[in-house]
Amino acid sequence: MIAVLPVLIVLVAFGVWLYFTRWRDRSLRNKPFPASWLAILAARLPVYSSLSREEQARLQLLIKQFIARKQFYGCAGLIITDDIRVTIAAEACLLLINMGGPVYPDLSSVLVYPAGFRVARDQHQPDGTVAVAEHSLLGESWGNGRVILSWDDVEKGIGDFTDGHNVALHEFAHQLDAESGSTNGAPPLRRNSYKSWAAVFSKNFEDLKFRSYHGHEAVMDEYGATNPAEFFAVATETFFERPRELHQASPDLYDELKTYYQIDPRAWYQ
Repeated sequence: MIAVLPVLIVLVAFGVWLYFTRWRDRSLRNKPFPASWLAILAARLPVYSSLSREEQARLQLLIKQFIARKQFYGCAGLIITDDIRVTIAAEACLLLINMGGPVYPDLSSVLVYPAGFRVARDQHQPDGTVAVAEHSLLGESWGNGRVILSWDDVEKGIGDFTDGHNVALHEFAHQLDAESGSTNGAPPLRRNSYKSWAAVFSKNFEDLKFRSYHGHEAVMDEYGATNPAEFFAVATETFFERPRELHQASPDLYDELKTYYQIDPRAWYQ
């Protein structure tokens, strides 16, 4: 009996957690989307008015779930407001609007700085020593359940939703990528999709590297040539903000992203 007791405790705890989770989900579904949040959403997310009513309803539910489950922390004196919460949640959830999966299950918190921030990183020297160097960042996605964003740059991203530069879309794409267990440019896919994904992304990644190295123009920002993980994040920014240009330049890449995200953003930009 004593040996069975820990198992019973675990089962009871799991049952309580499952009941609470389902109750919370039902409560969120039945809870109206606050009018003040709707005003923020309509004002902040440029493509919101282009979504269908069904997509708007799904986005609102996802935003409610995101804000209920993720903690927001203001850094360097920034006070977190509903404007910040709803705006960031809207961009994060735009990626999920037709995917039907959980809302960033590995993410627990969003840290928001007023503007760009600096982080210290180890930098390996040619002589084998390691030096600490500071880097300026606009955003970062960590594997320990955190996303860090510059609010100033989030606002710049939504201020021009057609330039292919959006720090929030970029960092939350990294979160999706990491759900596969590693951030390598290949998020969890259907089993029969990996071969096509690898071939298309590899070809387009090499093309972007070539264009970047030789100074040729490209639809995607050259930062995507850094590594496969950054390529996926930059491709996501471009897919949602410059879908027509991406489709024209790289139709195979566009189709892979359309299949993954289950949406065709070209309809938003009529």
